[in-house]
Amino acid sequence: MIRHALRGPSLAVFACALALSACATTGDGAASPDGSDEAEASSERTLATGLDYAANPDPYPSTYQPLPRDNVAIVGGTVLTGTDQRIEAGVVLVSDGNVEAVGPASTPVPAGYRVVDARGRFVTPGIIDVHSHLGVYPSPGVSGMSDGNEATSPNTAQVWAEHSIWPQDPGFNTARAGGITTLQILPGSANLFGGRSVTVRNIPSITMQGMKFPGAPYGVKMACGENPSRVYGGRNQSPATGMGNVAGYRAAFIAAQDYRDKWDKWRETGEGSPPTRNLQNETLAGVLDGTIMVQNHCYRADEMAVMLDIAKEFGYRITAFHHAIEAYKLAPQLAAAGVCADMWTGWWGFKMEALDGIEANVALVDAPEGSCAVIHSDDAQLTQRLNQEAAAALAAGRAAGLDITEAHAISWITSNAARSIGIGDETGSLEPGKRGDVVIWSANPFSVYARADQVFIDGALTFDRFDPRYQPVSDFELGQPGFGLAAATVNEGAR
Repeated sequence: MIRHALRGPSLAVFACALALSACATTGDGAASPDGSDEAEASSERTLATGLDYAANPDPYPSTYQPLPRDNVAIVGGTVLTGTDQRIEAGVVLVSDGNVEAVGPASTPVPAGYRVVDARGRFVTPGIIDVHSHLGVYPSPGVSGMSDGNEATSPNTAQVWAEHSIWPQDPGFNTARAGGITTLQILPGSANLFGGRSVTVRNIPSITMQGMKFPGAPYGVKMACGENPSRVYGGRNQSPATGMGNVAGYRAAFIAAQDYRDKWDKWRETGEGSPPTRNLQNETLAGVLDGTIMVQNHCYRADEMAVMLDIAKEFGYRITAFHHAIEAYKLAPQLAAAGVCADMWTGWWGFKMEALDGIEANVALVDAPEGSCAVIHSDDAQLTQRLNQEAAAALAAGRAAGLDITEAHAISWITSNAARSIGIGDETGSLEPGKRGDVVIWSANPFSVYARADQVFIDGALTFDRFDPRYQPVSDFELGQPGFGLAAATVNEGAR
């Protein structure tokens, strides 16, 4: 999709950049018959490397390659597809890294497929954590590795989380052992605009690019509420209040609109000097054009409503509110606007804006037609147990009188999560044609006793609780105290 590949300002601008001669005009507005003026204008608008964002919209491209794999048939397990479907004694076929078929026991298994016996176990799509700081706030948690908050200005939209990721973070391995196959890595929430997020595949890699999800859209982290006003108010500068926050968002989008319009005008006319490239405005211009998704840290319902109004004022769309402690208070409005709410189940009360949290939040947000309820972690430990967070939310929703099936609730950490970060057409559910991201659980994933036994990413076995060969460790862990000690009742190295 072009919106995924572009990752930058104006689609119209990009179209002109790909065909400068078609956009060039003579002084009177008509193209020169012999093309000489057209060629001259085109030449004049060819900028030095790095000065024209449209000439290279993806300067840090993914180099991700799936791990070695074969064709697999997972048979006999209870399959939760992520599309509200539950199949007892089901069959999941994965070929060439993609889901080929999902069906009942009668589904034929082609010759040559490696058969995995999942009888007595459960099979789900890979779990997606839409709010993670792994790699940018890695373990060990020391100041030299604290790379997630560029807390130097209320607007740091110019920074990209991917440039802080440390791929050796042991947290990626422990998350994989919890069934996590894809993560959105975000900057922190000290600023009104914290910077760009990046979506990664949870495989061992030497480089960030080796994990980067090919073609996944960028997000921009925005934060409302106490964090930015506390950080900058504590420095006796704006924003120090909620109204200062809002003024800061509006000023930033006004500047981004002006920046986008100047580039568009220069592309169209070729007159004068081109605008100076501004990475901060470039990211926000991408928001205005819809090529960069807004991932908005926001706790209170009243503040979420204000953020929706700001989006209307400047013509952009909020993709998801993160944390969203009070999302249950405006669940119908969120569903009507097509905005996801990415939430915890049990975290609340740790500051004033988190005071009104309830465990049924996810279930209540999920209730309206067209809703998008998601469970996230924001934590290196919680990401290992998102299935348990979903179980607690399901129990709270049922206690509140809502009729919710497990087949539906699994979407909170799979298909809805994929939708929240713009990759729902590629992963998040077990459907033919989608990526072969699959978890085989030892028991019902809504049980506290369930553990991920095998994890497949693009059809490749990436974690196996029973085989140390498929239990990757970070180079950082080698030689650390406790390394190599056997855990209770499991093979050496299992997590």
